[in-house]
Amino acid sequence: MPSLSFVIPMHNEAGNCAALIEEIAATAASRWDDYEIICVDDASTDNTLALLQALRQRIPQLEIIAFAANCGQSTALCAGVRAARGELIATLDGDGQNDPADVPAMVDLLLQKKEDNVQMIAGWRKKRQDTFWRHLCSRVANAVRSFLLRDNTPDTGCGLKVFYRQTFMELPWFDHMHRFLPSLVQRGGGRVISMEVRHRPRRHGASHYGTMDRLRVGIVDLLGVAWLQRRYRVPVLRELPGAGR
Repeated sequence: MPSLSFVIPMHNEAGNCAALIEEIAATAASRWDDYEIICVDDASTDNTLALLQALRQRIPQLEIIAFAANCGQSTALCAGVRAARGELIATLDGDGQNDPADVPAMVDLLLQKKEDNVQMIAGWRKKRQDTFWRHLCSRVANAVRSFLLRDNTPDTGCGLKVFYRQTFMELPWFDHMHRFLPSLVQRGGGRVISMEVRHRPRRHGASHYGTMDRLRVGIVDLLGVAWLQRRYRVPVLRELPGAGR
């Protein structure tokens, strides 16, 4: 079994981080001998960082990266993946709404489909546990994105994803890229499979994204990713006589 790194960006998740890390550790220990949990604290103003440091004393697989200034989810995600030792990466949101118990099945599917060039398994929150307004906004955003990018991904905003670290390292980096990971993987020639996952109510705290903030940056980013897609070609290699001898 390839080594696995869990990467979790966090910002002001003091009410959720301890339970989530303990869940991840319990899930991972039942399947993997070689795993790590990387939490990236994005300059939290509550005691998230202090709680993570306390957890580190009893969960040796936990690694912490702490930002001095808030940089956003994509930068936190990128820092975590770059620091990871695992061949495989599993990402989760820090609010506890993703269920770590879904990760083993996602890893199994990714490995089973390796020969088919599947490079990412994307979570699909088919039964979302959010407010009606957030659910509606997400459905509209996914529909617009799918129409423009043709990425065949019903829920690109789900933070629960499993992919090869090397695949991520070859993607173009930009702020807010985490919202477009399936499209970017497909742009590079890889396949993405969406898999239904559980979604849980947020127990503590509130979402860090406002509707207008999402709309404003989302339109600009969407147009940028569409431009990237149209300016990239995946070469098709020819088989040459005697090749490989």
